Amino acid sequence: MDTLQLTTEIRALRQMSVGELRARYAEVFGEKNRSRNKDYLVRRIAWRIQADTSGGISERARLRAQELANEADLRVCHTERKTLAQRPAQQTVTEALRAPYSPARDPRLPPPGTVLTREFKGQTISVLVEHDSFRWNGQQFKSLSAIAREVTGKSWNGFIFFKCAQQS
Repeated sequence: MDTLQLTTEIRALRQMSVGELRARYAEVFGEKNRSRNKDYLVRRIAWRIQADTSGGISERARLRAQELANEADLRVCHTERKTLAQRPAQQTVTEALRAPYSPARDPRLPPPGTVLTREFKGQTISVLVEHDSFRWNGQQFKSLSAIAREVTGKSWNGFIFFKCAQQS
């Protein structure tokens, strides 16, 4: 995509309705957004389109973000690890579980194979942590927040919903 096409596409975002922007957001990011703030949606979508066009975030920016994350006081989620025999029958062992633990992962995440459990309105929510995703109810999710949103119907910080932040 050349600069003129990029500029035209970003300008077209301003002409879209909030509903169209939300659909475009889902298309660009691969997940729904609950925001109805038009300016926010336009900025986020424009940023993503520009980032995708230019090849994403620079290596320098990635390294700086990693440095900042390493320096921040982060809470670590400690959860009870269950063996395969203790897991419910419907859960399967994936290749992701066999992958070695990578230090490049978000340090707030528990190690792959951990089962996070939360009671919510009489329902037990058990989430299997995989190498780069989470599995709940036979579905794969990119984040704990996505699972919390699916369970509650509202936006939640996944670490807070699964009470990871309270255990550090």
